[in-house]
Amino acid sequence: MGYCSGRCTLIFICGMQLVCVLERQIFDFLGYQWAPILANFVHIIIVILGLFGTIQYRPRYITGYAVWLVLWVTWNVFVICFYLEAGDLSKETDLILTFNISMHRSWWMENGPGCTVTSVTPAPDWAPEDHRYITVSGCFLEYQYIEVAHSSLQIVLALAGFIYACYVVKCITEEEDSFDFIGGFDSYGYQGPQKTSHLQLQPMYMQIPLDNN
Repeated sequence: MGYCSGRCTLIFICGMQLVCVLERQIFDFLGYQWAPILANFVHIIIVILGLFGTIQYRPRYITGYAVWLVLWVTWNVFVICFYLEAGDLSKETDLILTFNISMHRSWWMENGPGCTVTSVTPAPDWAPEDHRYITVSGCFLEYQYIEVAHSSLQIVLALAGFIYACYVVKCITEEEDSFDFIGGFDSYGYQGPQKTSHLQLQPMYMQIPLDNN
């Protein structure tokens, strides 16, 4: 019963991860955040493999899924540190999440709840010609906190998935050890006579009747 509930819970967690990461992927595409887009894509593939392994009783797939979750947690911790400007990171000057190939920011920067976008004219001389210079005000929640909330949710789901993945792999391994499908009945089955390498000859005696005539 515990094993079945563990598998069902892991399937549910994988489903939640897919829904949340797909929602996050959409907004990262809108913001041209190339590094998160790539990380989200890999995460989607690994979660699908983990879901397949859980349904089909494939412990190797589940183990690979659990290992990836450790890397996924590390990535999301970095994203949180980036938006909270921990250490030398700066969300205003560093374009790490776009691989330094564009000046796009988080989609939530201009489209957050209550945000008002105002174009500044004339634009400063340092502003690129193909970009508009704007100011954002009146946001109920700053965009960096929305991004931090997304990453925090991913960390919570990843930790839950890691715990249940380890539990399901443990249950599958114990079940395979307790019942050996190949040699489980060898000790109780019929064993034929053993062939010997040397044939031992035994003398044979025959009784011949005597003729009285």
